[in-house]
Amino acid sequence: MDVRGAGGTDGGIGMFLGGLALAGGAVYFFFDSVQVRTGIGALSGLMRRGTGGGGFYETTSMGILFVPFFVGVFCLFVDASRKWAWNLTYLGLAILAIEIVSRVRFVMNTKLTHLLGMLVMFAAGAAFMFRSYRASNKNLPGPQDAPRDL
Repeated sequence: MDVRGAGGTDGGIGMFLGGLALAGGAVYFFFDSVQVRTGIGALSGLMRRGTGGGGFYETTSMGILFVPFFVGVFCLFVDASRKWAWNLTYLGLAILAIEIVSRVRFVMNTKLTHLLGMLVMFAAGAAFMFRSYRASNKNLPGPQDAPRDL
C-alpha cells in the first residue's frame, strides 16, 4: 500500500500539520485577545432621548420591544388561523433578534506587535498548508514539462 501525504501528494503531511498548528495558534491568540461587551442596541437606541438618540422618550430597558411579540402570541392563542398574528409574532422575534445582536460589541485588546505576530503566524501556517499539497518528488511532471504547441 502506497502511503501518500497531504492532498495525495508524495509527502507534505508534516508540513501540513505544522502549518495547521501555526494557523490554529494564530486564530487562538486572535480570539483570546478579543473581549465581548454589550452596549446600546440599534432599536432601543432610537428610542433614547439625548446624544445620538432623538427618539420618542427616554428608556433604560428594551422591554417595549417585547410588545409586538407578546401581542402576536396573544392573538395566536385567540385564533391561530390568522396570518397577521403569525406575521406579528415573526416580526416581534425579528425585532428581538436584531436588538440582541446589535448590542454585542467586540473590543480587541492587544498590542500592535502581537497583532502583527498573529498575522505572520497565520500567513505562514496557511502558506505551509498550501505548500504541502505540492508534490515534493522532482521526477513528477510539472507545468514546465507540459507539451508545447509550436
